[in-house]
Amino acid sequence: MSLQDLRRRPAGVGRRLFRLDLLLIPLALALFVTGWHLLVRWQQYPAFILPSPALVWARFLTLAADGTLAMHTAATLAEVLAGLALGLATAMLTGYGLAKSPLLERILSPYIVASQAVPIVALAPLLVIWFGFGGLSKVLVCALTVFFPALVNTIVGIRSVEPDLHALMRSLQASRWQTFAKLEAPAALPILFGGLKVAVTLAVIGAVVGEFVGANRGLGFLVNLARGILDTPMLFVALFTLVAIALLLYSIVALVEYLVLRWRRAS
Repeated sequence: MSLQDLRRRPAGVGRRLFRLDLLLIPLALALFVTGWHLLVRWQQYPAFILPSPALVWARFLTLAADGTLAMHTAATLAEVLAGLALGLATAMLTGYGLAKSPLLERILSPYIVASQAVPIVALAPLLVIWFGFGGLSKVLVCALTVFFPALVNTIVGIRSVEPDLHALMRSLQASRWQTFAKLEAPAALPILFGGLKVAVTLAVIGAVVGEFVGANRGLGFLVNLARGILDTPMLFVALFTLVAIALLLYSIVALVEYLVLRWRRAS
C-alpha cells in the first residue's frame, strides 16, 4: 500500500461513517414508531391515554388540511425568532461589556445570577399581566429564557482570547473596533455558536411557557386546548411540531457554524 493510499483511507472511512449515520437516523425513527405501535396494540390503550401513530398521523393531516396547524406554528415560530433576536442581542451587548469591565461584572453579576433563581414559569404570569395577552409578553419570556446562557457564553468567549494577542493588536495600534472585528469576535465564535445552539432550543420552551399562561394562538395554546378536550392525538401533533421547530433551528445554527468556522478547520 502506497503513502497516497494511506492518505486517502481516512477520508473514505469518514464518508462511510457519515453515510452510516444518515441511515441510522431513519432506522431509529422507524424502530421508535414500530415500538410505539406495538405498545398500543399490546396494552390496548384508549386514544385519550396513548393514541396509535396512525391516529396521530390522521390528526396531523386534518390539522394541516384546514390550516389550523400552520396558523399556530407560524405564531409560535414568530415569537421564538423575535425572542431569540432580542435575547441574543441584549445578552451579547451586556456580555461584551461585562467581559471588558471586571468592575461592572462584580457590580451586576449578583443581580444577574439572582434573577435566574426565579423560575420563568413563575415570571411569565407577571409578564402577561404587565404586557397583555399579545405576542409581546411571549417574546419577552423567550428573551429572558435565552438571555443567561447567551450572556455566559459571550463572556467566556471574549475572555478566551489570549493576552499575547491583545498585546500584539496594541503594538499594531489597532483601534477598539479593529481589535473586536479582527481578534475578539473570530476567537469567540466557537463558544458563541455553542451558546446559540442551546439558546434556540430554550427559545422554543420559552414561547410555549408564555402561551401556556395566556394566549389565543400558538402551539402552546394548542397543547392546552388538546389537554382540555382530551384530544391526545392533537396534543401529540403539537408536541412533535415543537420538536420539529427546535430541530430545524438547531440544524440551521449548526449549518451556519459549519460554514462560518470553515477557516478554523482549514488552519
